[in-house]
Amino acid sequence: MSTMTHEQTADHVHHDDHHGAPKGLMRWVLTTNHKDIGSLYLWFSFLMFLTGGAMAMVIRAELFQPGLQLVDPNFFNQMTTVHGLIMVFGAVMPAFTGLANWLIPMMIGAPDMALPRMNNWSFWILPFAFSLLIGSLFMEGGGPNFGWTFYAPLSTTYSPDTTALFVFSVHIMGISSIMGAINVIVTIVNMRAPGMTWMKLPLFVWTWLITAFLLIAVMPVLAGVVTMVLTDKYFATSFFDAAGGGDPVMFQHIFWFFGHPEVYIMILPSFGIISAIVPAFCRKPLFGYASMVYATASIAILSFLVWAHHMFTTGMPVFAELFFMYCTMLIAVPTGVKVFNWVATMWRGAMTFETPMLFALAFIILFTIGGFSGLMLAITPADFQYHDTYFVVAHFHYVLVSGAVFSIMAAAYYWLPKWTGHMYSETLGRWHFWCSVISVNVLFFPMHFLGLAGMPRRIPDYAIQFADVNQIVSIGGFAFGLSQLIFLAVVIKCVRGGEKAPAKPWEGAEGLEWEIPSPAPYHSFTTPPEVK
Repeated sequence: MSTMTHEQTADHVHHDDHHGAPKGLMRWVLTTNHKDIGSLYLWFSFLMFLTGGAMAMVIRAELFQPGLQLVDPNFFNQMTTVHGLIMVFGAVMPAFTGLANWLIPMMIGAPDMALPRMNNWSFWILPFAFSLLIGSLFMEGGGPNFGWTFYAPLSTTYSPDTTALFVFSVHIMGISSIMGAINVIVTIVNMRAPGMTWMKLPLFVWTWLITAFLLIAVMPVLAGVVTMVLTDKYFATSFFDAAGGGDPVMFQHIFWFFGHPEVYIMILPSFGIISAIVPAFCRKPLFGYASMVYATASIAILSFLVWAHHMFTTGMPVFAELFFMYCTMLIAVPTGVKVFNWVATMWRGAMTFETPMLFALAFIILFTIGGFSGLMLAITPADFQYHDTYFVVAHFHYVLVSGAVFSIMAAAYYWLPKWTGHMYSETLGRWHFWCSVISVNVLFFPMHFLGLAGMPRRIPDYAIQFADVNQIVSIGGFAFGLSQLIFLAVVIKCVRGGEKAPAKPWEGAEGLEWEIPSPAPYHSFTTPPEVK
């Protein structure tokens, strides 16, 4: 797909000798280099992943047996709330932003992101947002305890005094996301190398471009709804209070108008990652590139027409329920196109099974299970049975853990040699994969049956007949949590040394990022490459 002249490659190395990375702590505080900022995002996201995971461990320890065991119900609710908020806004989204920062300029042959100072700022406000959120847990009255979806009146009438801190931290996260999205769009539109036309862009770049437009469209909706919660609680407005002429169901409409596209913000970049990895380890081009681009765009557009499938039990008119049911089923079509294309790429390919490919295959299989349970939830009359049970928890964790999180891990293994200049330990990588994939299924698959049998979610106690299954689920949870420490070991070992990585460690890998040496020099593509 791409060629660079020998002089250009030499120019990178030469240029790098003169202008290497600055040293010391201030390098990270003041950096405007896209690779440094990408690394900051990735490490921050991993720290948040472990923090949110620790909260999940509290939840699973409490649910190990029926009855109230370890924590009081209010603290249990704080754990479910903050676990959700941290995993969505602190782990998955910053990980994708870190990947975007590292990879998009290298993939399109740009010297850096378009707006480097804003890039630095969009990262550094995140630690403050999460300090506010986590800090509220230690204050009088405790942290947010109303679920990550913060439905009114739970978040207005019945919430703790620290709700203002929660609102402020969500605002800061939203500002960070919008700045990151603007940066991605401007970079992709303006800084592509000569000859890199729209239909030559790597799919990771396409999926991120579409994700960035989604972010700009829906983050202000989230900002609006948290501000309404703030004024309802502290300034005597009644947007969501029926006594003052408001409507609590209106909260759900506004929230899910943000919340459903948000779910796709957390999965579209995954599709780009898998579309890079599967062809590389099958040694053949991606099947149906153009249909993948159009499918991604279709998913993004349709994601605005399905929000009320989260609300089938609120007493909507039947016409509305039918409309949202059919739109939700329709969104399965472009998603199915993607799965079909990945499988068709593998068909008769010369496949090998290194760690990135293992995670990519697990993604395709397990994400598809999550997609099918989503179709089940889309059927309105059936949803009356599934709603607010563990079936829903199983569904979205299949999509977001064995989906989004697995794709992030696949990406980390795939691009680590390019980032660090060393090959990771394949043995440890496989241990991490097998421990993760077995435990994640022990953790989430039995939840489907708990939900079908009627076990409600977000409640610290449960009926005695669910005891055995919950024990199995909790054991799977602890095993999955511990497996991630292997990943930490792999990354640290790889950063510190190991076998030197060639410029292109994977035989079938395509793209401009494999044309520059490993580790990627501090300044890449000072002269734009020609794409032929």
